[in-house]
Amino acid sequence: MSTTDDSFSVTSESLAIQKKSLKDRWWHIMDTWKIGIIPLPLFLLAGALIAVDCLGGKLPSDIVVMVATLAFFGFACGEFGKRLPIVGKLGAAAICATFIPSAMVYYGLLPDVVVESTTKFYKSTNILYLYICCIIVGSIMSMNRTTLIQGFLRIFFPMLCGEIVGMLVGMGVGLMLGMEPFQIFFFIILPIMAGGVGEGAIPLSIGYATLLHMDQGVALGRVLPMVMLGGLTAIIISGCLNQLGKRYPHLTGEGQLMPNRANSDEKAPAVAAGKTGLTTDVTTIAAGALLAVLLYMIGMLGHKLIGLPAPVGMLFVAVLIKLAHGVSPRLLEGSQVVYKFFQTSVTYPILFAVGVAITPWEELVHAFTINNLLVIVSTVSALVATGFFVGKKIGMHPIDVAIVSCCQSGQGGTGDVAILTAGNRMSLMPFAQIATRIGGAINVSVSLLILGNFLS
Repeated sequence: MSTTDDSFSVTSESLAIQKKSLKDRWWHIMDTWKIGIIPLPLFLLAGALIAVDCLGGKLPSDIVVMVATLAFFGFACGEFGKRLPIVGKLGAAAICATFIPSAMVYYGLLPDVVVESTTKFYKSTNILYLYICCIIVGSIMSMNRTTLIQGFLRIFFPMLCGEIVGMLVGMGVGLMLGMEPFQIFFFIILPIMAGGVGEGAIPLSIGYATLLHMDQGVALGRVLPMVMLGGLTAIIISGCLNQLGKRYPHLTGEGQLMPNRANSDEKAPAVAAGKTGLTTDVTTIAAGALLAVLLYMIGMLGHKLIGLPAPVGMLFVAVLIKLAHGVSPRLLEGSQVVYKFFQTSVTYPILFAVGVAITPWEELVHAFTINNLLVIVSTVSALVATGFFVGKKIGMHPIDVAIVSCCQSGQGGTGDVAILTAGNRMSLMPFAQIATRIGGAINVSVSLLILGNFLS
């Protein structure tokens, strides 16, 4: 009887061990096998459910379905870019998440229902601006007050020097290639530094249509590819700068423009190191998200009243609140958690939506001529190199300044996201917005004014 009991207990114990082992193996798969941030089983389930909807001929564009759709495709493209040899470490993830979807749309490799639903969702929700406002507010609230002031005061000088040198180098290269000066400056260099599509290429095309008596669609068709190629060049350079920072750590602040001072009034931002404490309760995190949204609404009001771009208006208000201690430390931490969530979880889905909805692959391909590429690469490289050396000269972290300089030639807000993702410096978003929005607006306004006077 005892022998039988012992045998039964051993059998039961071995079965329990096997059952526990199976559970542990499953948990191990869920916790360690991931595509981006998505556990592999959930990724496969999402793909299957999306395929069922596509086979049914309709993919709903509501937020529930689109969250799964954008996450599935966005992280798949990002993961593919990360795993590419050599270029995977040079920002290929951001490039793939943006341009692979664009190419798939052009060549008909993405189901029409996915394209239609993604485009409708992106354009109807303005989700990009929710992303940008949470990133801007979270990064500002996590900054050291002293370095925040110094950074905003000093960043304009390397930006200005970079633009001047970039324009001169681009003009010089274009002239050596036998191109017309008017074509080089107004249809290649200026679009690169115009601040993206909505704030740059479109106003430029309207101005050119009026001043040069040409169709706006034709003008936009000539300007837009240069914006895209300039942004692509900036993404690649940003990824290279990130790797340079890993090799020479003394050249970078890992997301901080200014070196830490001994008399700093705060500790270095925890969120930059991926440490937010996570002691904040859910209600405070929700309040941090609401703070970002309300500040953006203030920026929208400023846009209606004085014409200042909403992200820039929101940026200035957030800085004032930070400097005036307008929110409590607990709410600051809530904003930082929101920032970290959007940085890690929303970036690649947003880039996928951008690639599908507003990135025309055909125009990008048509602009791939040797002369155009040489002028664009030389312009952006000179701009960024100038930012690097000028930033170093005035006591700033040169790599971080150079990555902000990359944003001067990006595709607006979407370009900033891709460039900072490639450079792993999302905390620089406030400065990137200054470089893109303010710098682009000044370039467009001054250049159109000069063109108008020249033609009159």
